[in-house]
Amino acid sequence: MVFRDRHDAGRRLAGQLARYGKERPVILGLPRGGVVVGSEVARALDAPLDVLIVRKLGVPGAEEVALGAIAPGATLVDPELVARLGISQAAIADIVRRESEEMSRREHAYRDVRPPVDVAGRTVIVVDDGLATGATAQAAIRSLRLRAPRRIVFAAPICSRDGAAALRRVADEVECLECPPAMQAVGWWYEDFSPTTDAEVVQCLQRAEAPRVFA
Repeated sequence: MVFRDRHDAGRRLAGQLARYGKERPVILGLPRGGVVVGSEVARALDAPLDVLIVRKLGVPGAEEVALGAIAPGATLVDPELVARLGISQAAIADIVRRESEEMSRREHAYRDVRPPVDVAGRTVIVVDDGLATGATAQAAIRSLRLRAPRRIVFAAPICSRDGAAALRRVADEVECLECPPAMQAVGWWYEDFSPTTDAEVVQCLQRAEAPRVFA
């Protein structure tokens, strides 16, 4: 299955998640692309949409490789990778500081003065546009646990088998439309995988807050 774009992926994912509608879930998108996918899920399930800021911690000099991830109140670092690459604790602290600053910037840009949606006692569906290693999703879920939801469901249109297996140890449920044995890059499963901008994230959140008009 190849998705036209993130909106198409979100509409298809919403079909698989329809059974959660009766639980009145909260949808949390992981920025940036997960917010676009999540906006379609929220629309289909008539659920509130919010954003959960999470940042990958990239290996110095090879930032596309995940050393771990950071989310509010949760930092995840792969100790085996740190040892194998000989990364110093000072270097890790610098990466964490830099990504914490970016996390704060995005929090202000996306949310401004609007408080987070209260998820205590609720079913929460965490949505991303794809799952590779699962590092950022694991950090997001650990962060979310601090807010005492009743149940956490992670959902993405495309998931690696290893990433999904790792995530099932921290999420209550994992929902994927496609979980191929050899996923390659997430973008390979989209005809249009253009980078999502901060403005698009804000637009999705604002549209979700607007009153719905029914014919």
